[in-house]
Formats: sequence, C-alpha cells, structure tokens
Amino acid sequence: MQGVARNFFTLAIIYALCGMALGIHMAISEDHGQMPTHAHIMVAGWLMSAVFAFFYHLFPTVGLKTIAVVHFWLTAISGIGLMIGLFILLAGTPAIEPLLGIASIGFYAGMLLFAFIALPVVWKKA
Repeated sequence: MQGVARNFFTLAIIYALCGMALGIHMAISEDHGQMPTHAHIMVAGWLMSAVFAFFYHLFPTVGLKTIAVVHFWLTAISGIGLMIGLFILLAGTPAIEPLLGIASIGFYAGMLLFAFIALPVVWKKA
C-alpha cells in the first residue's frame, strides 16, 4: 500500500485507536455522554478512511492524481476537526458549534469529492 491509500489507512488506524480508547473510557467511567462522538469516530473516521484506503489501493493510478491528495487532506483536516469539535460540544461547550459546522461541511465536501473521483472509475466500461 502506497501514497494516498497508505495515508488513509494510517488515518483509519488512528481513528480506530482513538474511538476504542473513548469507548473504554466511557465504559470505565460509566458516563456515556460521548457516545455520539465515539460513533462518529468509529464510522466516519475508521470505516470511511479504511474504505477510501482500499479504493485507492485497488485503483492505484487514481491515487497518484493531485485530486486524490486534495481528497485526503480535506477529509483528514475536516474529519479531525469534526471529531474534536463534537467532543468539545458534548463536553458542554456550545460555542464550538460554528467551527463544528464548518468542519462538518468540509467533511461532506470530502465525500462529494470522493464521489466525483470514484464513480467514474467504477462505472468505466472495460
């Protein structure tokens, strides 16, 4: 695994470790107030990043394009902002909502960009 695929898979593993650590913390503390953050880290972070990694691994020439690098950085930066912002919001700081909104829109833009990148590849006639 190389390039963007490796970057996304590395990010996925980091998300998985953080999400699992948060889950263990909630279980030990018996405070499940961060359950939405945990779910977002595991699904939007771990799962989506792993799917992106395997797509770019299966189609390595697509991962060499500049747009794939833009996809990685847009998704990485906005996703980390989304997860941290959600954690802060659920910890009781509603003032973070504007930044959380920006991160959410950025993360959605990353998914739109992935659709733009991936759909022509998977629908290409052989």
